[in-house]
Amino acid sequence: MSDPDEEILERVAAGDPAAIRALVARKVPRLLALAQRMLGEASEAEDVAQEAMTKAWKQAPSWRPGKAKFDTWLHRVVLNLCYDRLRRRREVATAEPPEQIDTGPAPDRGLLAEETGQRVRRAMAALPDRQREAVALCHYQEMTNIEAAAVMGVSVDALESLLSRGRRGLRLALSDMMS
Repeated sequence: MSDPDEEILERVAAGDPAAIRALVARKVPRLLALAQRMLGEASEAEDVAQEAMTKAWKQAPSWRPGKAKFDTWLHRVVLNLCYDRLRRRREVATAEPPEQIDTGPAPDRGLLAEETGQRVRRAMAALPDRQREAVALCHYQEMTNIEAAAVMGVSVDALESLLSRGRRGLRLALSDMMS
């Protein structure tokens, strides 16, 4: 299996600043999107993406192409970091919910789109972790079933089952919007 990141990782390992910038530019947008989908909070997603890229930078000198592609490993790192944060959230009870910054369009524009987006985010957040992970990887990260199954460490059949249950959960949660 050929890894499309092999050459850039060699340059990152050698300390090439341009390669480091290129790797960040290539990977961070997708990692950030995945973390945002998993956590539902932009600042936490940014922290996760930054931590994942730090791990990638540290891993680059010892990276050896082999069983998994670098991108697969990096997505798994992001998911693990997200699950760590989700576990900590469950462990820490707060008196008040955290303040949310409204990043949506101006109030007079796109109100319906923002409301729809919020409902989809809430429906995603309500899915069991593994179903949310499968939906996020396949639909938002645009991974193939084979790639997503590799990231999740499951068979393609198991991934397809998770996707099916996740989609069914989303349809049920959003059924009033689909008429």
